[in-house]
Amino acid sequence: MQHFPEDWQRALVIVAHPDDIEYGVAAAVARWTGQGKDVRYLLVTSGEAGIAGVPPAESGPLREAEERASAAVVGVREVEFLGHPDGRIEANPALRRDLAAAIRRHRPEVVVLGHFGPTWAPGIVNSADHRAVGRAGLDAVSDAGNEWIFPDLTESAPWSVRWAAVAVPAGATHAVDVTATVGVAERSLAEHRRYLEVLSPEPVADQVRAVVNMTTGPLTGFDAERAVGFELFTFAG
Repeated sequence: MQHFPEDWQRALVIVAHPDDIEYGVAAAVARWTGQGKDVRYLLVTSGEAGIAGVPPAESGPLREAEERASAAVVGVREVEFLGHPDGRIEANPALRRDLAAAIRRHRPEVVVLGHFGPTWAPGIVNSADHRAVGRAGLDAVSDAGNEWIFPDLTESAPWSVRWAAVAVPAGATHAVDVTATVGVAERSLAEHRRYLEVLSPEPVADQVRAVVNMTTGPLTGFDAERAVGFELFTFAG
């Protein structure tokens, strides 16, 4: 397994919901921002349907605030929300257009996406929103560099991304050594306190430790105590 390339300066992380990034990828983000890189977050929804018993009108602003606080812990200063409906995202040209426009606005060399396979593991289904955003996001990387696919996007010039990196639970081609940033990743996830308190009766600290341990373990063929794995796609040299 190869080391994730680090000869770049700006990345855009695209996910469906607040907390998606903090389930592992934030440890890699902390490493990158520690190197002086500019990492930005783009969230397709505000996660307003994600807290049982809390109405969307209350939950959405709460989850946005938790995400901004979480991002700040790992050195991310720019967080954008697109406002698509939580739980009802569709992987269609309209979503691709919105994501392509965002890629052109932010002009990253690397686009990072969450896992969008049908399952996390045998018998554990991945969310419909994760699947939709990942598929549309990978397509939008190409769309952003093509002036003719969405010709109405005239506010920003076409932009060619060098790499797209998909965080994967298995089958990674590249990995990031996050041994030194696991603690920061835990503090980042802990900022989603209200969400985690409703998600499980377990203490938030215990949930955080278990999640980060699960998503940043050692990877076969990669020399690091803790790592985050990605499938890397090359788009431009």
